[in-house]
Amino acid sequence: MRIAIGSDHAGYRLKEEIVRHLAERQADLVDFGAKGAEPVDYPDVGVKVSEAVANGEFDRGILVCGSGIGMSITANKVPGIRAALCGDTYCARLSREHNDANVLVLGERTTGVGPAFDIVDTWLATEFPNEERHARRIRKMHEIEKKFNGGGR
Repeated sequence: MRIAIGSDHAGYRLKEEIVRHLAERQADLVDFGAKGAEPVDYPDVGVKVSEAVANGEFDRGILVCGSGIGMSITANKVPGIRAALCGDTYCARLSREHNDANVLVLGERTTGVGPAFDIVDTWLATEFPNEERHARRIRKMHEIEKKFNGGGR
């Protein structure tokens, strides 16, 4: 599984911890930044990671900002992205099982390092079961994208 990861400056420290955590597990990971604590606008990084996932270059993406809210809003503007802001493993699991979320969003200011590792591990390990009721709902989300964005992926 290829994973794209990125953050703004407010999520930089947690992103770096997650990068180390996933590297220890031999994950196929590409870091889209931030590269330090200098201010970075979250939409700039969020759209890069989201486009890379939506275009099929990566299987999944992980985004981190201060609260997770800005990155979630940004990611979900990209057609084909189903980004989920998760603060616990329950939501991480359901975001995959029910919504086939392809981008996980975390907030550095709201999630500790240990819980973040658990959330990431759960989210990456959970597959979408493709049950009809969930697949139908995802198709409806794609229809909404087409209606309002003039396309979708």
